[in-house]
Amino acid sequence: MAGQRNDYGQRSHFQPDYAGNGGGSKRRNADEEIEQHGIGPEDTVYRYLCHVKRIGSIIGRGGEIVKQLRSDSRSNIRICEAMPGCEERVVIIYSSCEETNPFGDGHDELVSPAQDALFRVHDRVVAEQLPAEEDFEEQTHLVTVRMLVASDQIGCVIGKGGQVIQTIRSETHAQIRVLSNEHLPPCALSSDELLQIVGEPAVVRKALYHVASRIHDNPSRSQHLLLSSLSNMNPPGGMYMNSPLMGSYGNYSSRRDDGSAREFSLRLVCPVGNIGSVIGKGGGIIKQIRHESGASIKVDSSAAEGEDCIIFISTKEFIEDPSPTISAALRLQSRCSEKTERESGDSVITTRLLVPSSQVGCLIGKGGAIISGMRNATRASIRILSKENLPKVAYEDEEMVQITGSLDVASNAFSEVLLRLRANIFEREACGDECIAKDDLRARISLPYTMHCCSMSCSWLWKL
Repeated sequence: MAGQRNDYGQRSHFQPDYAGNGGGSKRRNADEEIEQHGIGPEDTVYRYLCHVKRIGSIIGRGGEIVKQLRSDSRSNIRICEAMPGCEERVVIIYSSCEETNPFGDGHDELVSPAQDALFRVHDRVVAEQLPAEEDFEEQTHLVTVRMLVASDQIGCVIGKGGQVIQTIRSETHAQIRVLSNEHLPPCALSSDELLQIVGEPAVVRKALYHVASRIHDNPSRSQHLLLSSLSNMNPPGGMYMNSPLMGSYGNYSSRRDDGSAREFSLRLVCPVGNIGSVIGKGGGIIKQIRHESGASIKVDSSAAEGEDCIIFISTKEFIEDPSPTISAALRLQSRCSEKTERESGDSVITTRLLVPSSQVGCLIGKGGAIISGMRNATRASIRILSKENLPKVAYEDEEMVQITGSLDVASNAFSEVLLRLRANIFEREACGDECIAKDDLRARISLPYTMHCCSMSCSWLWKL
């Protein structure tokens, strides 16, 4: 399938449906797609930082320039409002991963609309800051590009032991760095990394191409949550948008019947020694994650026994919206997990989640089919621990799910588990008492990566 990830988390090379002679009729109406397209899990997404003094070069009077950029590239471009104390604004560029746009001097290469738009934006920003009397290729003036990259995505730019980033440096002669967290601007999310490229214009453009290509091939596993996170940081009216924001924090949710909403909560087990990194100085970290995700997060250290305490996350949610609870849990995962090193020197994390015994069946499946499918798909160690191995902070009617792997692997597995639990909550409450009485039936008809409602009268199907 085009755009699908391979076994290593990378996207397979895409072949457009309309490639070849006479195939153009199969192409969807791009303007219609731009109007309706949110960020999907396989889309190409870039977040380019632009200094507030140069933002006019890509907005234009009345938004004329950004509208033209969208039209020419057939991509989504959203310019976030400036934040207090921040000299940069985030330019979010995203599109389908389909490589449809001609690129390069000879237009002999196809790239995604988002990658095309990224360079259209970049070229305008660079042109704004350079002397006009010299050609772009002959410029010796140094320019700087800064981009926000999700923490589960930055590895594709760095590579094992820094091999990839070193290769890009050698081939382009650009200065490329992933800056430490203290350099993150206020407009960044807590899960972001800051990538910086410095050099002469032609050098920086070449390096940016290498970086953009790797980000295109390795989409972030949490990028579908990006717009809802940013909408909580920036009011929808404070963005230059080409379509209304339809998410759990926009006006759309407020017009729906609250009766269809469900309370979705999680209990994460956190080592007492990790609490400082969860809360942060003066509560700064946990406040930021609450703000970004929109979820209620409580650290229950009063119930701590032994070496563990509980982090409780909850939100009232609609099934069709991005989940604030899952968004918060993914942001907290690396902070509340145990970190160890294997003999090979690779770092692994262990995430622990307490699940009511009545719900754990949706993670196991008939004969362990579901949990085996998740293990195979994510390559993580996923275990349901026996009662004697539960921490003291667990309730009598709870079981513990334990996930172990590298940060990327464990994050992917954690997402799979959380999505299944969320789907199960909506399924059970929609079906009522009949559904609660049929846990065994649910396990028998649940197949890997598909969650079926156990009542044949229910009309929806939740696919992970």
